[in-house]
Amino acid sequence: MDNTKQNPTVSERFVSLAPHVRSNDTTQKIMRDVIIALVPAMAGSIYFFGMNAAMLMAVCVASCVLAEFIFQKAMKKEVRIGDLSAVVTGILIAFNLPATAPWWMAAFGSAFAIIVIKECFGGIGSNFMNPAIGARIVIMASWAKLMTDYVSPEMVKNGGQLVVNDAWAVSSASADAVAYATPLGMLKAGTYEQLPSLMDMATGNIGGVIGETSAILLLIGALYLIVRKVMSPLIPVVYIATTAVVLVIAGVPVEYLPYHILGGGLILGAFFMATDYASSPINVKGKIIFAIGCGVVTAVIRTKASLPEGVSYAIALMNVCTPLIDRLTRTEAYGEAK
Repeated sequence: MDNTKQNPTVSERFVSLAPHVRSNDTTQKIMRDVIIALVPAMAGSIYFFGMNAAMLMAVCVASCVLAEFIFQKAMKKEVRIGDLSAVVTGILIAFNLPATAPWWMAAFGSAFAIIVIKECFGGIGSNFMNPAIGARIVIMASWAKLMTDYVSPEMVKNGGQLVVNDAWAVSSASADAVAYATPLGMLKAGTYEQLPSLMDMATGNIGGVIGETSAILLLIGALYLIVRKVMSPLIPVVYIATTAVVLVIAGVPVEYLPYHILGGGLILGAFFMATDYASSPINVKGKIIFAIGCGVVTAVIRTKASLPEGVSYAIALMNVCTPLIDRLTRTEAYGEAK
């Protein structure tokens, strides 16, 4: 949800069917609305995980903005940090980190997202993948242990204070505080008796990465974007519904579906990442295909792969498929597509 599609590079251009809507929206206005929508989840992250969550968000935002400024200056391009897209990317990257993440890892992921995923492919509107998704995948592949050192909000409140050590890494004062299994991990392990209450999962009083735990706060932000017409609910609704259906087909008991929907990054990914203007299809048919693909891949990974989560990989895979989906579902300027 952090970029607008601009400057198509394909030589063959096409125009969607009329009527065309004229809008006074700018990238900066859209990004400002997205930041406002993320504020409830940001506040919830700080409430549940302490000031370290605030520090990680600050590091990611500062790193994204600085990386974009330096790259655009170095390449003698127009400096566009004022459009706020780098700020949105930074917040989303922080949301994908555990509260124990070291700041250098957050800075690396942020720089990678802006320089490699965004700017090297032409800048805003030309990136082939959501930059925050790309950063999460690279960080997970490089430092899997640090990315899965989860603490629960209860651990933080009961003495598992997070401190910055001399190795520039954030660690817990209590060794036991970095051993929390997420609800998706419990589902994967079959330890259903350890699952938290659905109320805790909805409010965010569970362990996990700092920005994806509170479904209610994320949905409040998503509702704001829908009301402001910044985002259509089509992709998120189809994505989540498809995930639920395929999970049931794959053998997940219906009574555990709410845990799959509220747990992990499904809500965050469906509403704030899969809807990225630049890396999602243009027309309605394409968006539906894209969302169904995200749901199928997410459910398959969660039930058949070794990982308990699959949202990042599902969105990244479908981002890569977006040009093909756009080509197969494009409309003609006059008449119906064959």
